[in-house]
Amino acid sequence: MKMKTYRIRRPKVVVMGGGTGLPVILKSLRNQGVDITAVVTVADDGGSSGQLRDSVTSVTPPGDLRNVLVALSDMPKLYSDIFQYRFNEEDKFLANHALGNLIIAGMSEMRGSTYEAIQLLSKMMHVKGNIYPSSDGSLVLHAVFKDGTTVRGESKIALDRKTIDHVYVSNQANDDEPKAARKVVSSILEADMIVLGPGSLFTSILPNLMISEIGEAMLQTQAETVYICNIMTQKGETERFTDADHVRILHNHLGNAFIDTVLVNTEKVPEGYMDFDTYDEYLLQVQHDFKGLRNLGCRVVSTDFLELRDGGVFHDGDKVAEELLRIVYEAKN
Repeated sequence: MKMKTYRIRRPKVVVMGGGTGLPVILKSLRNQGVDITAVVTVADDGGSSGQLRDSVTSVTPPGDLRNVLVALSDMPKLYSDIFQYRFNEEDKFLANHALGNLIIAGMSEMRGSTYEAIQLLSKMMHVKGNIYPSSDGSLVLHAVFKDGTTVRGESKIALDRKTIDHVYVSNQANDDEPKAARKVVSSILEADMIVLGPGSLFTSILPNLMISEIGEAMLQTQAETVYICNIMTQKGETERFTDADHVRILHNHLGNAFIDTVLVNTEKVPEGYMDFDTYDEYLLQVQHDFKGLRNLGCRVVSTDFLELRDGGVFHDGDKVAEELLRIVYEAKN
């Protein structure tokens, strides 16, 4: 008797954010049999990305997109090293620009759209999954502080180290309401799991959610929504925050509870390990408030997610991916 075979649909996982944390998780999920979509923030206005978004009208900030392309690509290391190469400070006009940023900017101008450029580069670089900028145009991040003052620009928000009340986004090019890029909303609504973070709460995660179409989709989706809480607090953003404070801010910004599960690292960073000269935005480890998380309606997964390298503190991508896979397959069954 011939045995019947069944085709099991790959879980659809949307990972949303920016900064250095997002590529770590994507790289570990890349070969794990899930259908990955990365939604990447476009509110960065510092460094190479900021210069290019001000110089090339059709380009959104390319830096986070560049790192995600490399994380999901299976091209040889030499090619990714070329794409990631950054010019020296002494190179005047090209100083500190990553070669990949210039390629994305050039292709965005050629195609008239960063979205189209990223789709083309995804094919060229053999990307496993989908990569979408959260919006087709560059966004400006605004912060309103508890004292009523405001600031404009992602790179300026943490400078005065004031307590942030809330953030919002506007279009850089015009006064129209920011819109989600193509396929972003449908990806959220069709997902089995949505992962937020790890990354800067106010400057990497919330800029995506403050696009009203994305925020509404996050409240409507039936997907399991997982927040990977940062290991360290950040100057001018999350000083003195507990893990529950992070989730509380997310819920307040969307006006409803929407985080289902929170991944929390419980391993201690060794005393004196951190290189605070290199990683100058970090302060202390995020304190735990498990009761507060449960009161916010969250399931808590707490374990050792810590990776120490180069004097810095990171999430261990493989440990996080293993936990995410367990959660998504539980949610599907």
